[in-house]
Amino acid sequence: MDIITLTNQNIEEEHLCCAIDSKATNIGVTAKKSWLKDRINEGLKLKKLNARGKVFIEYIPVEMGWMPIEAKDYMLINCHWVSGSYKGKGYGAELLKECENEAKSLKMKGVLLVSANKKKPFLSDKSFYLKSGYEVVDSAPPYFELLTKRFDNKAELPKFTQSAKKGFPEEIKGVDIFYTAQCPFTTPYIELLKPTILTSNIPIRIHQIKSREEAQSHFCPVTTYSVFVDGKFYTQEILTAKKLEQLISIL
Repeated sequence: MDIITLTNQNIEEEHLCCAIDSKATNIGVTAKKSWLKDRINEGLKLKKLNARGKVFIEYIPVEMGWMPIEAKDYMLINCHWVSGSYKGKGYGAELLKECENEAKSLKMKGVLLVSANKKKPFLSDKSFYLKSGYEVVDSAPPYFELLTKRFDNKAELPKFTQSAKKGFPEEIKGVDIFYTAQCPFTTPYIELLKPTILTSNIPIRIHQIKSREEAQSHFCPVTTYSVFVDGKFYTQEILTAKKLEQLISIL
C-alpha cells in the first residue's frame, strides 16, 4: 500500500480525501488545511492512500485531541474512512495498523476512538474495530461509545469527561449548533444555513469551537459538529438547509 503522510510542506499540493468530489467545499478545505497545519505541529498525522480516493486515517495524541476524553498516553483516531471501490481490499486495516504501530513506537498505552452503539453518519462503525481487538470502555448519552485497544491490559481505561456525559449545561430555547474546522464540510454547510437562520422565528445560534480547551470541555463526545434543541442533544449529522427547515417547522 502506497501511503502518503500529510506534512506542512506538502499539504497545499495534496487533496483531502473526504472532500475530493465536492467543489462546494472549497472554503471548508481551506479551513480544514489551516486547522491541520496547527495540529500537525502538535503531533497529528493524516495518512492516505496515494490515489484519488477516499482512503485515509487521521489521528493525534489524546492529550492534544479535540474531544472531551479523560486519558493519557493514548492515540486518538479523529477519522478513519474507506469508501467506494476501495472497500474490502484491506486498506482500512492497513491504515489502522499504521496508527497502532506509531502508538506503540511512542510507548503509548493504546488507541481509542468515538463510535456509537448503532450505525450513525459521520461516526465509525464499531463492528470493524471490535473485530480488530477493540473494546467498548465507556458510553455517553444518547448513543456514543468510546472504543479502545490497549497494548497492556493493566493500563488505565480512558473515559468520557463528565461534561460530555451531562450534556448541555442549561435549559435554553432554540437550536444551538457547534462545529469546528476539523471537517471540510462543516464550514460551507454553516454558510448555507444562514438564510434560514435569518428568517427563522426560532432562535438559532451558531458556535464555532476554536481551541482545544473548548473542545475538551464540550458537552458532547463529538466536537466536529453537534446540534442541540432546547438544550437537548439532537444529532451529530451535518444539517443541510432543508433539514434545518424541517427541524424548526416542528418546534
